[in-house]
Amino acid sequence: MGLDVTGRYRYPPPDPTWLALCDEAVLEPELQIVDAHHHLWTEGGHPYLLDALTDDLASGHDVVATVFVEAHYSYRTAGPEALRPVGETDRVEAIRADARARGLDVAAAIVGFADLTRGEAVAEVLDAHAAASPAFRGVRHSVSRDEAFPDGIVLRPAPAGLLNSPAYRAGLREVARGGLSYDAMLYHVQLDELVETARALPDLPIILNHFGCVLGVGPHATDRDELLARWRADMRRLADCPNVTVKLGGLGMIVCGAQWHLADRPPSSRALAEAWRPLFDPCIDLFGPERCMVESNFPVDKAMWSYRTLWNAFKLLSIDLSVDERAALFEATARRVYRIAAQ
Repeated sequence: MGLDVTGRYRYPPPDPTWLALCDEAVLEPELQIVDAHHHLWTEGGHPYLLDALTDDLASGHDVVATVFVEAHYSYRTAGPEALRPVGETDRVEAIRADARARGLDVAAAIVGFADLTRGEAVAEVLDAHAAASPAFRGVRHSVSRDEAFPDGIVLRPAPAGLLNSPAYRAGLREVARGGLSYDAMLYHVQLDELVETARALPDLPIILNHFGCVLGVGPHATDRDELLARWRADMRRLADCPNVTVKLGGLGMIVCGAQWHLADRPPSSRALAEAWRPLFDPCIDLFGPERCMVESNFPVDKAMWSYRTLWNAFKLLSIDLSVDERAALFEATARRVYRIAAQ
């Protein structure tokens, strides 16, 4: 898995030769999918931009639209500091236009970054994002922090109690006032904080990222039964908040304990489905497919499995759901929450 000089975990880059060792047939190629969470970037000398995403979209699954989520890509290098993240939306809008010319609905919704600690002043940044792209739909400002990792796990930790601080809450109210949504990026140990926020801001659409990012490193790598019992209890309380939906995916992240890349061959979709079921089934039971959506989290998760294997795994996991439930899980929930119209 490996640590860098800061003592934080590193995400391994994808290995195309290794990924090609798992070459499954596409299951149910007619099932339409909205990929509710992916990134575009040039991180670590391994760019993942439109051509790379297009190659993955050609996997054989019918991915009809995608949602781009902020990744500190192409920020402005001049001008007011608070407005520099709008450069990402500028660039992704250009990529979106290029994709549409190719017949692809890439970045049909854009989730950008804005510093929510600016409180009411963040409205200026939200307006700038909206002016940069008609696809701008919401904000993600990570609050990820785990006291077992005071220097952070992959990135620097957010300040303690950030989510429920007065300034951050004021910023969230501006998000709601603008008719936008909030993508919540935090760790499972912080779910109780999100419950408080969801109750305090019932008009704010909240999208919990990555199953709530159940950690699997350090002290979280042991006593998994106890950890998952706590996670289920917190998710049950979160499910009582009707303004919350959940993204199912992201389990290829190093912070979640993923080590598939260390094996001789990539995992099969059946192996992934078996590994993911303890998180997938409770989310479906608690929130219902109409409040769940599936995501690739590419290219982060691409180190662990291919795009084709990923969607095969989700199709296997959902095989017992009804036609309408699967339509919600794979497409309709994302379209509704992110206001994505069919082309």
